[in-house]
Amino acid sequence: MDAISVVTDWVTPLVWLATAPDVVLPSPGAVPLPPASAPPQMEFWHLLWGSGWVVRLVLVILVGCSIGCWGIAMAKALEMRRAAQQSLQFIEIFWDAKNLATIHATSTDLKDSPVAHVFRAGYQELQRLTRGKRAEEETDFGSIENVQRAMMRARTQEMTRLERGLTFLATTSSTAPFIGLFGTVWGIMTAFIGLSSATSSSIQAVAPGIAEALIATAVGLAAAIPAVVMHNRFARQVRVLTADMDTFMSEFLNIAERHFLSRKS
Repeated sequence: MDAISVVTDWVTPLVWLATAPDVVLPSPGAVPLPPASAPPQMEFWHLLWGSGWVVRLVLVILVGCSIGCWGIAMAKALEMRRAAQQSLQFIEIFWDAKNLATIHATSTDLKDSPVAHVFRAGYQELQRLTRGKRAEEETDFGSIENVQRAMMRARTQEMTRLERGLTFLATTSSTAPFIGLFGTVWGIMTAFIGLSSATSSSIQAVAPGIAEALIATAVGLAAAIPAVVMHNRFARQVRVLTADMDTFMSEFLNIAERHFLSRKS
């Protein structure tokens, strides 16, 4: 074999490749994909009922606290309204009337007025002191302290009655967010534990579990925020009524000391 034949054997295939027409190869058939799974249900009620038993227990506690707060709020709103209206009515009667016996008889109809209760306690103690002085025909200048103690005792009882239920509102407002946070932490922990055994580690695998857990925090805040507002409102009304009782008690003690307990026999 000479050199010319060797060169011809190498060049001929290259020339054929350069001058051959383009050959269209058939495209491969489409590879069938597995059917896509349905997206997880993200509605509120589905997440609520699909949560774990610990998160459900937390939600039951929070819903119960919220219902209790709203029940207390409605009862206290009516109680505070009656107390404020009847106290204002009694104070007007007290300054318009001239006879303590008449005022006492009128005050018995104002059962929700804390100021009227303080007056009745002071009036009854004043009546006992004046009867004793008439019997013994002597005057005790320190007996005004007995009237003051009786009125202070009635004031304390009325404050206790007015503040009834506020402790539950304060407890709910301070603990509900932490109870909800506990449910959230537990739900997220459960979601990540389930992720370790799942075949897919994408965000879609943990999104439903995290969303279910965050519902506990949302319900906790929904229970705590109204409780804070209601507690602050009723606490202010109690302070106003307490100030009314203190003001009336000072004025009544001045009247009692000036007209009944400072006269010498």
